[in-house]
Amino acid sequence: MNRRQALFGLCGLAFAGRGARAVAETGGDAVRIGMTPVFLDDQVGFLGAWRDYLAQALGRPVEFIQRGSYREIVELMRQEKLHFAWLCGYPYVREQRWMRLLVVPVHQGQPLYRSYLIVPARDTATTRIAELRDRVFAFSDPDSNSGYLYPHYQLNRANTSPANFFRRSFFTYSHKKVVEAVALEVAHGGAVDGYVWDTLARTHAELTGRTRVADRSPPFGFPPFVAGPVASPALFRRMQAILLAMHDDGAGAGFLRQLNLDRFALGTPALYADIERMLRAVGQPNV
Repeated sequence: MNRRQALFGLCGLAFAGRGARAVAETGGDAVRIGMTPVFLDDQVGFLGAWRDYLAQALGRPVEFIQRGSYREIVELMRQEKLHFAWLCGYPYVREQRWMRLLVVPVHQGQPLYRSYLIVPARDTATTRIAELRDRVFAFSDPDSNSGYLYPHYQLNRANTSPANFFRRSFFTYSHKKVVEAVALEVAHGGAVDGYVWDTLARTHAELTGRTRVADRSPPFGFPPFVAGPVASPALFRRMQAILLAMHDDGAGAGFLRQLNLDRFALGTPALYADIERMLRAVGQPNV
Protein backbone atom coordinates (compact mmCIF):
# COMPACT_ATOMS: atom_id res chain seq x y z
CA MET A 1 0.00 0.00 0.00
CA ASN A 2 1.46 3.38 -0.97
CA ARG A 3 1.21 6.58 1.06
CA ARG A 4 -1.67 7.98 -1.00
CA GLN A 5 -3.71 4.79 -0.57
CA ALA A 6 -3.02 4.79 3.15
CA LEU A 7 -4.10 8.43 3.46
CA PHE A 8 -7.32 7.91 1.55
CA GLY A 9 -8.08 4.75 3.50
CA LEU A 10 -7.74 6.71 6.71
CA CYS A 11 -9.88 9.54 5.36
CA GLY A 12 -12.60 7.10 4.34
CA LEU A 13 -13.33 6.07 7.92
CA ALA A 14 -16.96 6.73 8.81
CA PHE A 15 -16.34 7.61 12.48
CA ALA A 16 -19.04 5.02 13.20
CA GLY A 17 -18.85 4.85 16.97
CA ARG A 18 -19.01 8.58 17.71
CA GLY A 19 -21.49 9.08 14.88
CA ALA A 20 -23.87 6.63 16.51
CA ARG A 21 -23.71 8.65 19.72
CA ALA A 22 -24.52 11.84 17.81
CA VAL A 23 -27.59 10.21 16.24
CA ALA A 24 -28.76 8.95 19.62
CA GLU A 25 -28.32 12.33 21.26
CA THR A 26 -29.87 14.54 18.58
CA GLY A 27 -32.13 12.33 16.47
CA GLY A 28 -33.30 13.10 12.94
CA ASP A 29 -31.62 12.74 9.58
CA ALA A 30 -27.91 13.41 9.42
CA VAL A 31 -26.56 16.58 7.86
CA ARG A 32 -23.90 15.41 5.39
CA ILE A 33 -20.81 17.56 4.70
CA GLY A 34 -18.37 16.64 1.93
CA MET A 35 -14.63 17.23 2.16
CA THR A 36 -11.42 16.13 0.53
CA PRO A 37 -8.56 15.03 2.85
CA VAL A 38 -7.42 17.76 5.22
CA PHE A 39 -3.74 18.24 6.03
CA LEU A 40 -3.89 17.84 9.82
CA ASP A 41 -1.89 15.05 11.46
CA ASP A 42 -4.87 13.78 13.47
CA GLN A 43 -7.57 14.46 10.90
CA VAL A 44 -9.79 11.62 12.10
CA GLY A 45 -9.83 12.96 15.66
CA PHE A 46 -10.25 16.55 14.49
CA LEU A 47 -13.18 15.82 12.17
CA GLY A 48 -14.84 13.63 14.78
CA ALA A 49 -14.69 16.42 17.36
CA TRP A 50 -15.81 19.10 14.87
CA ARG A 51 -18.66 16.88 13.73
CA ASP A 52 -19.89 16.47 17.32
CA TYR A 53 -19.65 20.24 17.86
CA LEU A 54 -21.76 20.93 14.77
CA ALA A 55 -24.24 18.20 15.69
CA GLN A 56 -24.80 19.71 19.11
CA ALA A 57 -25.27 23.19 17.63
CA LEU A 58 -27.65 21.98 14.91
CA GLY A 59 -29.62 19.58 17.07
CA ARG A 60 -29.11 16.95 14.36
CA PRO A 61 -26.42 14.37 13.68
CA VAL A 62 -23.64 15.38 11.31
CA GLU A 63 -21.54 13.21 9.01
CA PHE A 64 -18.33 14.24 7.26
CA ILE A 65 -18.14 12.40 3.95
CA GLN A 66 -14.59 12.32 2.62
CA ARG A 67 -13.44 11.52 -0.86
CA GLY A 68 -10.08 11.70 -2.60
CA SER A 69 -10.94 14.41 -5.17
CA TYR A 70 -13.09 17.49 -5.63
CA ARG A 71 -14.79 15.80 -8.59
CA GLU A 72 -16.11 13.01 -6.38
CA ILE A 73 -17.46 15.52 -3.86
CA VAL A 74 -19.19 17.53 -6.59
CA GLU A 75 -20.77 14.37 -7.98
CA LEU A 76 -22.13 13.39 -4.56
CA MET A 77 -23.61 16.87 -4.18
CA ARG A 78 -25.12 16.68 -7.67
CA GLN A 79 -26.75 13.39 -6.65
CA GLU A 80 -28.18 15.17 -3.57
CA LYS A 81 -26.20 12.96 -1.22
CA LEU A 82 -24.56 15.95 0.50
CA HIS A 83 -26.08 19.04 2.10
CA PHE A 84 -22.83 21.02 2.22
CA ALA A 85 -19.23 20.77 1.06
CA TRP A 86 -15.91 22.52 1.53
CA LEU A 87 -14.71 22.96 -2.03
CA CYS A 88 -12.15 24.85 -4.05
CA GLY A 89 -13.28 28.02 -5.78
CA TYR A 90 -12.74 26.40 -9.19
CA PRO A 91 -15.54 23.76 -8.95
CA TYR A 92 -17.75 26.33 -7.21
CA VAL A 93 -17.39 28.73 -10.16
CA ARG A 94 -18.05 25.94 -12.63
CA GLU A 95 -21.15 24.66 -10.79
CA GLN A 96 -22.50 27.85 -9.19
CA ARG A 97 -25.71 27.67 -11.20
CA TRP A 98 -26.90 25.06 -8.71
CA MET A 99 -24.58 25.57 -5.72
CA ARG A 100 -25.11 28.27 -3.10
CA LEU A 101 -22.25 30.05 -1.35
CA LEU A 102 -22.55 29.37 2.39
CA VAL A 103 -19.48 30.96 4.04
CA VAL A 104 -15.89 31.79 3.15
CA PRO A 105 -12.95 31.16 5.50
CA VAL A 106 -10.88 34.16 6.56
CA HIS A 107 -7.11 33.63 6.76
CA GLN A 108 -4.70 36.31 7.98
CA GLY A 109 -7.52 38.85 8.03
CA GLN A 110 -8.82 38.30 4.49
CA PRO A 111 -11.04 35.79 2.64
CA LEU A 112 -8.19 35.27 0.19
CA TYR A 113 -5.33 32.91 -0.58
CA ARG A 114 -2.69 32.41 -3.29
CA SER A 115 -1.25 29.67 -5.42
CA TYR A 116 2.42 29.00 -4.73
CA LEU A 117 4.94 27.67 -7.21
CA ILE A 118 7.37 25.62 -5.13
CA VAL A 119 10.70 24.05 -6.07
CA PRO A 120 13.30 22.03 -4.13
CA ALA A 121 15.18 24.21 -1.66
CA ARG A 122 18.46 23.68 -3.46
CA ASP A 123 16.96 25.22 -6.61
CA THR A 124 17.80 28.85 -5.89
CA ALA A 125 17.40 30.05 -9.48
CA THR A 126 13.81 29.34 -10.57
CA THR A 127 11.45 32.29 -10.19
CA ARG A 128 8.53 31.39 -12.48
CA ILE A 129 6.85 28.42 -14.06
CA ALA A 130 8.16 29.32 -17.52
CA GLU A 131 11.64 28.26 -16.35
CA LEU A 132 10.55 24.64 -15.77
CA ARG A 133 10.15 23.55 -19.39
CA ASP A 134 10.85 19.84 -19.92
CA ARG A 135 10.89 19.23 -16.18
CA VAL A 136 8.66 17.04 -13.99
CA PHE A 137 5.82 18.92 -12.31
CA ALA A 138 3.36 18.03 -9.51
CA PHE A 139 -0.24 19.28 -9.53
CA SER A 140 -2.66 18.68 -6.68
CA ASP A 141 -6.12 18.06 -8.17
CA PRO A 142 -7.48 18.70 -11.69
CA ASP A 143 -10.34 20.69 -10.10
CA SER A 144 -8.07 22.79 -7.88
CA ASN A 145 -7.57 26.46 -8.69
CA SER A 146 -4.23 26.87 -6.93
CA GLY A 147 -3.08 23.35 -7.71
CA TYR A 148 -3.98 23.23 -11.40
CA LEU A 149 -6.14 25.95 -12.99
CA TYR A 150 -3.84 28.89 -12.20
CA PRO A 151 -0.60 27.27 -13.44
CA HIS A 152 -2.52 25.96 -16.48
CA TYR A 153 -3.69 29.52 -17.14
CA GLN A 154 -0.11 30.80 -16.92
CA LEU A 155 0.99 28.28 -19.55
CA ASN A 156 -2.06 29.07 -21.67
CA ARG A 157 -0.99 32.72 -21.77
CA ALA A 158 2.38 31.52 -23.10
CA ASN A 159 0.55 29.61 -25.87
CA THR A 160 1.31 26.19 -24.44
CA SER A 161 -0.20 23.61 -22.09
CA PRO A 162 0.99 21.27 -19.32
CA ALA A 163 1.05 18.32 -21.73
CA ASN A 164 3.28 20.18 -24.19
CA PHE A 165 5.40 22.13 -21.73
CA PHE A 166 6.48 19.62 -19.09
CA ARG A 167 8.40 16.42 -19.70
CA ARG A 168 5.95 14.81 -17.32
CA SER A 169 3.31 15.99 -14.86
CA PHE A 170 1.17 14.15 -12.34
CA PHE A 171 -1.58 14.73 -9.75
CA THR A 172 -1.05 13.97 -6.06
CA TYR A 173 -4.68 14.70 -5.00
CA SER A 174 -3.37 16.42 -1.89
CA HIS A 175 -1.63 19.77 -1.45
CA LYS A 176 0.52 18.29 1.31
CA LYS A 177 1.64 15.55 -1.06
CA VAL A 178 2.66 18.17 -3.64
CA VAL A 179 4.97 19.59 -0.98
CA GLU A 180 6.28 16.10 -0.22
CA ALA A 181 6.89 15.35 -3.92
CA VAL A 182 8.93 18.53 -4.35
CA ALA A 183 10.76 18.09 -1.03
CA LEU A 184 11.79 14.57 -2.08
CA GLU A 185 12.69 15.89 -5.56
CA VAL A 186 10.28 13.48 -7.21
CA ALA A 187 9.21 16.65 -9.03
CA HIS A 188 11.24 19.70 -10.08
CA GLY A 189 8.32 21.96 -9.17
CA GLY A 190 4.75 21.93 -7.95
CA ALA A 191 1.63 24.05 -7.61
CA VAL A 192 0.22 24.23 -4.11
CA ASP A 193 -2.37 26.12 -2.06
CA GLY A 194 -0.39 28.86 -0.32
CA TYR A 195 -2.55 28.60 2.81
CA VAL A 196 -1.66 24.92 3.11
CA TRP A 197 2.07 25.57 2.57
CA ASP A 198 2.06 28.41 5.12
CA THR A 199 0.23 26.25 7.65
CA LEU A 200 2.57 23.32 7.10
CA ALA A 201 5.48 25.73 7.59
CA ARG A 202 4.17 26.29 11.12
CA THR A 203 3.60 22.62 11.93
CA HIS A 204 6.08 20.77 9.70
CA ALA A 205 8.95 23.17 9.08
CA GLU A 206 11.22 20.20 8.39
CA LEU A 207 9.06 19.42 5.33
CA THR A 208 8.50 22.90 3.91
CA GLY A 209 12.14 23.75 4.66
CA ARG A 210 13.13 21.32 1.93
CA THR A 211 11.16 23.41 -0.57
CA ARG A 212 11.26 27.05 -1.65
CA VAL A 213 8.42 29.29 -2.74
CA ALA A 214 9.58 30.49 -6.15
CA ASP A 215 6.49 32.49 -7.12
CA ARG A 216 3.15 33.56 -5.72
CA SER A 217 -0.08 34.19 -7.62
CA PRO A 218 -2.34 37.20 -7.20
CA PRO A 219 -4.94 36.68 -4.43
CA PHE A 220 -8.05 34.60 -5.12
CA GLY A 221 -11.23 33.97 -3.15
CA PHE A 222 -10.58 31.40 -0.44
CA PRO A 223 -12.01 27.89 -1.01
CA PRO A 224 -15.62 28.22 0.17
CA PHE A 225 -18.23 26.21 1.99
CA VAL A 226 -21.15 25.66 -0.37
CA ALA A 227 -24.66 24.25 -0.12
CA GLY A 228 -26.31 21.88 -2.54
CA PRO A 229 -29.95 21.64 -3.67
CA VAL A 230 -30.86 19.20 -0.89
CA ALA A 231 -30.12 21.78 1.85
CA SER A 232 -33.38 23.48 2.79
CA PRO A 233 -33.45 27.27 3.30
CA ALA A 234 -33.90 26.75 7.05
CA LEU A 235 -30.92 24.37 7.27
CA PHE A 236 -28.84 26.73 5.13
CA ARG A 237 -29.53 29.66 7.47
CA ARG A 238 -28.86 27.59 10.59
CA MET A 239 -25.56 26.16 9.38
CA GLN A 240 -24.46 29.55 8.13
CA ALA A 241 -25.19 31.15 11.50
CA ILE A 242 -23.26 28.44 13.37
CA LEU A 243 -20.17 28.76 11.18
CA LEU A 244 -20.24 32.57 11.29
CA ALA A 245 -20.31 32.50 15.10
CA MET A 246 -17.58 29.89 15.64
CA HIS A 247 -14.85 32.44 16.38
CA ASP A 248 -16.91 33.83 19.29
CA ASP A 249 -17.27 30.40 20.89
CA GLY A 250 -14.46 28.81 22.89
CA ALA A 251 -14.68 25.37 21.34
CA GLY A 252 -15.38 26.79 17.87
CA ALA A 253 -12.38 29.11 18.09
CA GLY A 254 -10.26 26.07 18.98
CA PHE A 255 -11.23 24.32 15.75
CA LEU A 256 -10.42 27.45 13.78
CA ARG A 257 -6.99 27.67 15.39
CA GLN A 258 -6.24 24.09 14.39
CA LEU A 259 -7.21 24.97 10.82
CA ASN A 260 -5.09 28.17 10.98
CA LEU A 261 -8.17 30.26 10.17
CA ASP A 262 -9.43 33.48 11.76
CA ARG A 263 -13.14 32.90 11.25
CA PHE A 264 -15.81 32.30 8.63
CA ALA A 265 -17.46 35.24 6.84
CA LEU A 266 -20.18 35.89 4.30
CA GLY A 267 -19.00 35.98 0.70
CA THR A 268 -20.30 36.83 -2.74
CA PRO A 269 -19.71 35.22 -6.15
CA ALA A 270 -17.72 38.33 -7.11
CA LEU A 271 -14.95 37.05 -4.84
CA TYR A 272 -14.32 34.32 -7.45
CA ALA A 273 -14.45 36.50 -10.57
CA ASP A 274 -10.75 36.00 -11.35
CA ILE A 275 -11.16 32.22 -11.21
CA GLU A 276 -14.12 32.49 -13.58
CA ARG A 277 -12.04 34.63 -15.94
CA MET A 278 -9.25 32.04 -15.99
CA LEU A 279 -11.72 29.22 -16.56
CA ARG A 280 -13.16 31.04 -19.58
CA ALA A 281 -9.65 31.58 -20.96
CA VAL A 282 -8.50 27.99 -20.50
CA GLY A 283 -11.80 26.22 -21.12
CA GLN A 284 -12.60 22.90 -19.46
CA PRO A 285 -9.21 21.16 -19.09
CA ASN A 286 -9.20 17.67 -20.60
CA VAL A 287 -7.82 15.74 -17.62
